[in-house]
Amino acid sequence: MQKKYISVISGGKKIVLNRDAVLYVLMVGRNAEIHLTDKQIYETRMSLSQLEEQLGEAFLEIHRGCIVATRAIHSITDKVYLSNGEALIYTLRKKKQIVEQLQEKQRDIIRKFPKEETPDTEEEYRSHYSSFEKFPFAFTDIEMIFNEEHHAVDWVFRYGNPALAELEKKPLEQLLDHSFGSLFSNMDSKWLRAYERATLYGETLEIIDYSPEIDTYLKVICFPTFPGHCGCILFDIARIRFTRNSSDAEKALMLYFGRLPE
Repeated sequence: MQKKYISVISGGKKIVLNRDAVLYVLMVGRNAEIHLTDKQIYETRMSLSQLEEQLGEAFLEIHRGCIVATRAIHSITDKVYLSNGEALIYTLRKKKQIVEQLQEKQRDIIRKFPKEETPDTEEEYRSHYSSFEKFPFAFTDIEMIFNEEHHAVDWVFRYGNPALAELEKKPLEQLLDHSFGSLFSNMDSKWLRAYERATLYGETLEIIDYSPEIDTYLKVICFPTFPGHCGCILFDIARIRFTRNSSDAEKALMLYFGRLPE
């Protein structure tokens, strides 16, 4: 079983890092730079092969001096584009091989989805999520649909609470067991990136963006639920009010948006 944490020597000290927090490792001279999701970078004299052994099969070599977490890769064109907006160079002559390796790793994840623990019927889903029925915010459990290249192309609503029907402006009987694309012809694929990451790689992500399908600005928190599924909590931003109730509220707000006060 793959260990959740790795140990490295950085600055003369032993550092323990969460493996899931590592985006990529880049060799710079004799040093390896370990880039994390929170933008921190740790330098170590450990070799790339030593780090690769600790990080495991969830990482992909894109050139001799760089390995990248497969969960972080958004697309491979002229560069390897990551979901956080970064772009990395890679060995172009090996593009086909790198793409095939990425697809194989995704395929392995999808193949290993256990089915026995997933509800079979609408009643079973509703029983499992009974505590969400009276919540004031929208919640749904969605099952992802993957194409032959193992990219998420759509999703099916497997559970939704009454607040979801209000937000999506459709009754639950029209939503449940139907794909999003079949219900909304103007489907915006930007949501798929986050849902795919939550489903395949177990990430919890937050998206704030405009939904043209329902003409609403949304805040969405998505997280893994059953294998091949993710849960989504959805808020209509127009209905959210922020209040500062303490002296720490401003700092908390800045942390939320990724920066701290001077």
